[in-house]
Amino acid sequence: MALARSRRGERGIDYWPGFVDALSTLVLGIIFLLTVFVTVQFFLSQEVAGKDTALTRLNALISTLTDQLSLEKSGKTELEDTIAQLRASLGSAESERDRLKAQADSQNSAAAQAATEQGRASALQGQLDAEQRVTARALAQVEVLNQQIVALRRQLAAIEDSLAVTEKKDRESQARIADLGQRLNIALAQRVQELSAYRSDFFGRLRQILGNRPDVRIVGDRFVFQSEVLYDAGQAVLKPEGRTELDTLATALLDLEQQIPKDIPWVLRVDGHTDIRPISNPTFRSNWDLSAARAIAVVQYLISRGVSPQRLVAAGFGEFQPLDTDRTEEAFSRNRRIELKLTER
Repeated sequence: MALARSRRGERGIDYWPGFVDALSTLVLGIIFLLTVFVTVQFFLSQEVAGKDTALTRLNALISTLTDQLSLEKSGKTELEDTIAQLRASLGSAESERDRLKAQADSQNSAAAQAATEQGRASALQGQLDAEQRVTARALAQVEVLNQQIVALRRQLAAIEDSLAVTEKKDRESQARIADLGQRLNIALAQRVQELSAYRSDFFGRLRQILGNRPDVRIVGDRFVFQSEVLYDAGQAVLKPEGRTELDTLATALLDLEQQIPKDIPWVLRVDGHTDIRPISNPTFRSNWDLSAARAIAVVQYLISRGVSPQRLVAAGFGEFQPLDTDRTEEAFSRNRRIELKLTER
């Protein structure tokens, strides 16, 4: 039997310590929550008490302002009453003033009328005296103006006489100028005709000397050398055969320089032209440079052969004066040229 109780005791479980622990934990939690609630309730009561104090102060301030507003309204009413009384007094004073003024006017009207008549008479007499003085001054000024008009008429007559003499001299001068201009035009025309004759003779000699070559031709009033006759492609140094052609040109120019009178201001203009294809190398940066260098090379060679520098002009036109606008090799060849023109300086 004792053994049976011992076995039942081994099988049973004791729950009481765990229950006590859980219950103590719950009590501690409740105590903590109560503590927090009391603390919050304390702060809330302090906040509410502060707001009540502020509200009490605001109510007191509003009461004070209300009392002041009542006093202001009372003062305003009193001021309005005072203003009404003053306006009534002012109206009475103005009425009395108007009555007294009318009475004074009626009393002084007779005396004023007499004084006015006397003053008017004095004023009219003063105006009459002033007008008499003005009239006297005006008559004096009229006399002075008459004298000035007479003097101006004399000056005008003298100026008209001088102008007539000047116009006569001007007409004579214009006639002489017209005559001189006509003579000058005739002389210039003669000089142009003479220069044209020498130009024709010069080009005729060159044509005879050079023959009918396809690369040397006459275009209008210009003698045209193709660039290939004088230079290699892209160069401005005269070739030996080009110098031979220029020797012939120099001989003709020297003969022409002896024949043309000294007073005819003629020059031989050497124009360099290229085709439209651009060039850029260390020697020539553009077609302008190449065309100008070729024209200068021709001028320098002619000077070396005895031609007077005063009779020579070098000009470069680049690619901007083409004879043929096509973009073919034949057109490019025609546009690469040196032109010689005998013209006036």
